[in-house]
Parts: sequence; structure tokens; C-alpha cells
Amino acid sequence: MSATSQTAASRPTACLALADGTVFFGQGFGATGETVAELVFNTAMTGYQEIMTDPSYAGQVVTFTFPHIGNVGVTAEDDEAAGPVAAGLIVKWDPTEPSNWRASGNLVQWLTARGRIGMGGVDTRRLTRAIRQQGAPHVALAHDPEGRFDIAALVARARAWRGLVGLDLARDVTCAQSYRWDEMRWAWPQGYQPRQGAGLRVVAIDYGAKRNILRCLASSGCEVTVLPATASAEEVLALQPEGVFLSNGPGDPAATGHYAVPMIRGALAADLPLFGICLGHQMLALALGARTVKMNHGHHGANHPVKDLDTGKVEITSMNHGFTVDSQTLPPGVLETHISLFDGSNCGIRIEGRPVFSVQYHPEASPGPQDSYHLFNRFAASMRQRRAA
Repeated sequence: MSATSQTAASRPTACLALADGTVFFGQGFGATGETVAELVFNTAMTGYQEIMTDPSYAGQVVTFTFPHIGNVGVTAEDDEAAGPVAAGLIVKWDPTEPSNWRASGNLVQWLTARGRIGMGGVDTRRLTRAIRQQGAPHVALAHDPEGRFDIAALVARARAWRGLVGLDLARDVTCAQSYRWDEMRWAWPQGYQPRQGAGLRVVAIDYGAKRNILRCLASSGCEVTVLPATASAEEVLALQPEGVFLSNGPGDPAATGHYAVPMIRGALAADLPLFGICLGHQMLALALGARTVKMNHGHHGANHPVKDLDTGKVEITSMNHGFTVDSQTLPPGVLETHISLFDGSNCGIRIEGRPVFSVQYHPEASPGPQDSYHLFNRFAASMRQRRAA
């Protein structure tokens, strides 16, 4: 090989420019082009496809701390939304060819077809430490097979990006119209099966709902109707629900709250059982009079210990959030039920004496852990109790 061809072969084809001027180079894969977003890291050892298709990651590039990304390929069954929502991904090692009997394709082709940029060959430990110490930065991620990058322009784009504070992204990822959901959780050997017979009537508000949340509701005996994020209380109550579910989603909860809070207050006034997850948890807190704040680097991973203050039990949970409920602003009658054992931040609330509760973490946890599935049964039990009364 000539010196010229060696130089071309070793030339970086991807560039990550942080707003502070720090630049990382690596090898690009997936789609070509540029994207601007917030940079976060995720510590999960499995589930990269579920993470990339989680609508809560809209407006974010994900750094994976686990190096073996792409090794099990991709399969349509594992998508949490119709396509990837995260803006891009950063990995230590370039994705390998998949080795998994369920794989129907590989990660590189999947990203290319869906217009998402990947970057490998990065010191993800150094990048993760930078995020932890300095906070989630604004970044520009570029992939050019020829390795031609205007570094100054990329840094300028990162600095000019407005960020997630004050940004309502739920409108971008919510469903366009209402629909019914009856698919239950995956089970061997049948896979996904539909729920049969009449069930508990639940209206799920889609702020960016993961499919496995809807599956868990169906598996708990719920007959689920999904409504867009902008649905009004009148539209919700017209369906005569026995319970209302508030989904996960991206962006600043205070921005989404402008239209979500009035709907939630209407559901609360109707004295319905109510359950919220992630952004839905934050929406409920806002509706009850609390406030939310932006975190330094957020919680993203599948190994987060959460303590249930009612029982003393510790559950290992999956998390994905960059904002948190300020527990000091919870009004009287609203109890803090769960806290993070990493930093003490709020992870759950409930209204005293009412079947209204929410958690910051993801009990559906696709692909895991499964410690918190019981919360779906708790929600279903509250509706059955109300039906029997």
C-alpha cells in the first residue's frame, strides 16, 4: 500500500465538536452529513436499538459507555418507535457483524437507512468524564467519507444551538391521531400476542410513548386508547376512561406543560386513577404545583438504584431523563415516594389517599431490568377497585 493510500485509509471520517471547542475525531458510519444536539451518555450493556428508538432521546446524541454496540444486530421487533429518534450515537469500537439468531439486519445499514450518524473509535471514557464534570454539552456531529471538516463552523453550530431548556419536543414525536393498542409483552415462544376480551379502559397520552409501555398496560389487562400529546381533558373524558396514563417523552417538561397541565388537571378533577412515567411523571408534578429543573448530565442507563420510601425496598431501574422534579416544591398532600440512590433526586410521587402516582424511571424497562413491572399491576388494581366500589 502506498503512503498516499495509507494516509487516506487512516484519515478520520467523523468529527464531534463540542461548544467549548473540544473536538473528537473517529470513523463515521451510518448516514453522512451533520447534526446538532445535546450529548449524553448511556451506561446500559444491552438494548442499543431500544435506546436509539426511544422518543425521549429526541434532540440528543448518545454516547454508549459499553463498547460492544452492534454485536446483536437489529430486528424490527425491538423498535420502541417507528424509527430511530436519537440524533446519533458515539461508540468506542466500530460495530461488528451481528451474531444473534433474531437479527434481521446490522446496525450500520439500519442507521444509514434511517438517516442517523454513528461515530466509532472514540475514547468514550474520556468523553463520559467530560459530560459528568462539565454537564451535557451542545455538540455538532459530522460524518464525511472524505474526511473534510470545517472545525470552526462545527464549533460555531454547536454554540449557536438553543438547547433543550424551553423546548417542547413532545409535539414532534407524538402520534398524529388516536389509535387502539392491544399487543402484549413479548413471551417465548409466541412472541407478541394480542390481548383478548374486554379490559380496563385506559387513555394513554402520548408524549413520546415507548411501545413496551403500551404492551405492559395491555398485559396488565388494560384496553388502551392512545391520544396525541395535545389532547384536551374533554377529549380524554369523552372516551369514559377508567384510568389515564401519562407517557415518557423528550424536551423541557415546563414547555410541554403549557398544554399538558390543563388536561391533567381535568383528569384529576374527574377523580380518575392516574399513572405517569418519566415526562409523564414530570407533567403530573407540574399539574400539582411543583417545579422541574434541568440536571447537570441527567440519568441514562439500566443500572440505577431507586429506593421506595414507603417500603424501604431498592429496585434497579432503567432511566432516561435530563430534567427532574424539584422535591422541595411538592405541595402538601403530595408525597415523595422514590429517590435515586445515586444523587438523591426525586424518582416518584403520589397523592395522599388517592390512586394517583408517577415515577421518574422506566418500569417497562425494555430490555431490562424488570424489578418495577409491578407498578403496572398497581395501576390496574386501582382501576379494578374503583370499578368494584
